[in-house]
Amino acid sequence: MVIVMAAAAGVVVPAAAAVCAALLAVALFDHGPLAPYAAVPSAVLAGGSALYWFVRRGAGWTRQRVEREAGERWGVVYSPREALEQDARGFWWTGVSYHRRREVAWLVQSVRWAVRDHQVQREGAWLLANPVAVVVLLGVPMSMVWGGLVFALTATVDSRIFFGLYSEPVSLLFSVLIGGVLAVMGLAMMPRAVRAHGAFACRVLGGGPQQSRAQLTERVAQLTETRADAADAQAAELRRIERDLHDGAQARLVSIGLTLGAVEHLMATDQAAARELLAEARAASAKALQELRDLVRGIHPPVLAERGLPDAVRELALTAVVPTEVAVALPGRSEAALETAVYFSVSELLANVAKHARARQTWVDVLYRAGRLRVVVTDDGSGGARMEAGGGLRGIEKRLGTFDGTISLDSPVGGPTTITMELPCALSSPRTSISSAKG
Repeated sequence: MVIVMAAAAGVVVPAAAAVCAALLAVALFDHGPLAPYAAVPSAVLAGGSALYWFVRRGAGWTRQRVEREAGERWGVVYSPREALEQDARGFWWTGVSYHRRREVAWLVQSVRWAVRDHQVQREGAWLLANPVAVVVLLGVPMSMVWGGLVFALTATVDSRIFFGLYSEPVSLLFSVLIGGVLAVMGLAMMPRAVRAHGAFACRVLGGGPQQSRAQLTERVAQLTETRADAADAQAAELRRIERDLHDGAQARLVSIGLTLGAVEHLMATDQAAARELLAEARAASAKALQELRDLVRGIHPPVLAERGLPDAVRELALTAVVPTEVAVALPGRSEAALETAVYFSVSELLANVAKHARARQTWVDVLYRAGRLRVVVTDDGSGGARMEAGGGLRGIEKRLGTFDGTISLDSPVGGPTTITMELPCALSSPRTSISSAKG
């Protein structure tokens, strides 16, 4: 009964609150011309507040009930809420907009967080799915219990004939017997129905004590896949370095050795030819040195090792084909491997913009909020990009997956294209780097 009442209250109470608030607003304005303009916001505010309260409380109560039955804790993770920031002008930044009053900024941020948070979305879906689950899963056993009790208790006021015998004792006996059997069967089915209701709640709300083993299995599979991707990427990188050394610097060094051998033989007979060969060897050595520097830069750029990710991204913007503007808000440095993965991901995205996007401007935003590094690359090109198997974006996804990172793509036809990369990371120093640059 408690489950049924909770499911019904989650739908009925918000609707009743909205209607009452609207009627109260109409009464306060004495049914005047302003009454509808006051009734609608009042109904939305009252109904929305009650709905949000039941979304959170209803899901919380369901989790507590499932925890008591399973004897295990149900871990719930909500997305972090960014702290409000005040700029030099006194405006409060919510993450998407500025507001002069802190209360308004907090309200906008709270609504935006509640709408975008996946766990709150699941809780809202549970508010709608719970009444359906109650009717489907608990309706039959509850109908049997109440129907059996009513059938037994109304035997004295209802004339019933069993086996062709019209006898009050026989009617009372069989009514109580049939009603009792129905009630007992309903009570016997009720625990299974309640467990099925809890399992359905776990599926809708996500997680749950019953799925802890499945979650661990999924996590192990994910780590195994990312480890395999990291090993494949490392092997491919080693093959690339070996190929570049063999085809580039190594071949030039062999050529220099042969040229110096020829110079040694010509020194006594033809010094002019020997000097020409020395000049060629010097030019070849300069090219070999440049190739080695390019190879080292492709493995780990010196600017990334010396000055960190902000300056490395700015260098990419300065050398990009498409004019690129960079904004960085990074209060410290992360681990070197993560910085390298982000650097080469941004480099590949800028190269893709130059090749495919037909864009006139690109923006790169590097932000750190609530323990997560977020990099957003936006261009004003033609759009229509897709996450295709074997494509560059899938390669970036695998590279970031090694660090539990994610990549999302928003690229409608006609543009703009926005690619967001997020990685959990810890920064090593409290130094703050907040700046912007254009390339």
